Amino acid sequence: MKFNDLNIDDWKQLDIDVNSLWLINERDKSGKHKNIYHGNFIPQIPNQLIRRFTKENDLVLDVFLGSGTTLYECESLNRKFIGLDINQTMIDYVNSQMTNSSSECFSIHNCDVTNETQTKQEIENGLSHLEEKNAKLMLFHPPYMDIVKFTENSNDLSKISDLNTFVETFVKVCKNTLPYLSKNRYFALVIGDVYKNGEVVPLSLYLMQAIKQNFKTKLKGIIVKNIEGNKGKLGKNGIWTYRAMKSDYYIFKHEYIFVFKKDF
Repeated sequence: MKFNDLNIDDWKQLDIDVNSLWLINERDKSGKHKNIYHGNFIPQIPNQLIRRFTKENDLVLDVFLGSGTTLYECESLNRKFIGLDINQTMIDYVNSQMTNSSSECFSIHNCDVTNETQTKQEIENGLSHLEEKNAKLMLFHPPYMDIVKFTENSNDLSKISDLNTFVETFVKVCKNTLPYLSKNRYFALVIGDVYKNGEVVPLSLYLMQAIKQNFKTKLKGIIVKNIEGNKGKLGKNGIWTYRAMKSDYYIFKHEYIFVFKKDF
């Protein structure tokens, strides 16, 4: 592929996972990765996506920065990075993690990505700082509705409890950010489902469908990720197994990774 640096001649030795089921034993805890934030996702996800869909020195834009997982992978893989987040506490934390790193390779911003004017300003500030015109890969790892409330900001997606409102707001976020991804390049949505009012709400499928309905894209992959080292949900004898057996639900151990190619 022309979008990466992979040596296809040596494809048997590459550890790029092209399957639609990713079984991961435990999160990568090396380097700057620390599991200190409820909303952070495992580093193996951005690592796989960055290596497959970008080259060295390409720019990656993470719309929900969180604790900096994608940034740390970009740093180790020699990619440029722009990150946005509404949570100033996490912006400060990530900056503290990057004090000994070159500021020429990354740009992070406190930003309400539902606000078109602010999002435009902050992304363009980042592009100017990094001397880039567009991102070559974008990642979305939004809150799973109001399951965990990350800030008290009324525009924080984690404050939204209504499904339709959440989907509409996420589409607005995509409209504010996707124009900064180069045409024919890739973006990924990492999302799980939620359990509300006694039933599963397939949030992931609603967001996937909303992207297809509102943007000219090709859906290139639906990946199911399962990590075994998921808190108390290990093995067959954990408390979650006991609770599930006493009730009628199944334990969430998966997330979806939807990979899209932008056609506009």
